Amino acid sequence: MRVLILGLTLALSACASAPAPTSVPAAIEQGAPRWLVQYEIPSVAIAYIEDGAVAWTAAYGEQSSGVRAEPSTLYNVASLAKPVSAETILRAASAGLVSLDAPMSAHWVDPDIASDPRRDALTLRLALSHQTGFANWRRMTDGVLRFQSDPGAGFGYSGEGYEYARRYTQISANESFEHLAQRLVLDRVGMSNTSYTGQDWFTGRIALPYGAEGEIGEPVINTPEMLASDDLYTTVGDYARFVISVMNNEGVTPELAEQRFSYAHELRDGGCGGENGLPMEICPLGVGMGLGWMVFRYEGETVITHSGSDWGEQTLAFFVPERGIGMVIFTNSANGRRIFADIVAPLYPNEKYVGFLRFQGR
Repeated sequence: MRVLILGLTLALSACASAPAPTSVPAAIEQGAPRWLVQYEIPSVAIAYIEDGAVAWTAAYGEQSSGVRAEPSTLYNVASLAKPVSAETILRAASAGLVSLDAPMSAHWVDPDIASDPRRDALTLRLALSHQTGFANWRRMTDGVLRFQSDPGAGFGYSGEGYEYARRYTQISANESFEHLAQRLVLDRVGMSNTSYTGQDWFTGRIALPYGAEGEIGEPVINTPEMLASDDLYTTVGDYARFVISVMNNEGVTPELAEQRFSYAHELRDGGCGGENGLPMEICPLGVGMGLGWMVFRYEGETVITHSGSDWGEQTLAFFVPERGIGMVIFTNSANGRRIFADIVAPLYPNEKYVGFLRFQGR
């Protein structure tokens, strides 16, 4: 890893943004360069969805030292890979290639849990709604995959659960997961600048990750094997088109379309109150995990949302189906969450959701 402290030169260079469409609101055009300096973030890329279409994309700052960010810049979106992988599985289920509720043990059992009878309770539905009972990563349990709770007993965010689902899906469908995702999602949506694994066309386009103190890291690129849970490279325009496709329920049966945004598991008390919970004044009416997305319910409308967080990368996507609007925000900084609320507030002034973003970005 090379080390580079974000100093005055980089902070000022963040003000030199890529030319943006004239339809970008003045609040964003004027605010984004200032927020980058304020929060010490090298770059941000934004896509705004209005009336079910991409209204505009813009980018500000630098993807790497001396190279300005563009809407065509590739960002590692971290856990925003999960909604794309979940969509792949839902479309595969809609095509009859896999079952959401059949035991995954019929086609795949991880050797670490082969002797645990709870393996037979694992299903794709539980994996997509983070109810497998696994830790986020097996490295958190001494490098061994083991159950921390019974499958279906409650919510526990797990990248391992998504990797379990990936392995099962590609065996059940008799097709590599990456090829399945390309065929069922990326090609159909028109995501020609998106890949789970390294490609020749990545060259010169990647936003390098930056730590909280401005230290620069090398991009994590998976080759040859992908992850379903992490490290997807894409542009804000591509991901916005994906969001629109999901919002329109393309490629899935009406039954799965209805189930996707229903609570597969509702979080008790919505994560509100208590020492570490959300302040009560910004709590939604309800919050839970659907199939690949978090679901926030407010008075009269719903926010479908997901974020991504890796070292040097913070990303966000959300949409409001009742309004046909949404946003995609990518940053290449550990400080990236700090900018989300400022960007969202002028375009979607839902005080509770914006308050939630501010709370997360503290």
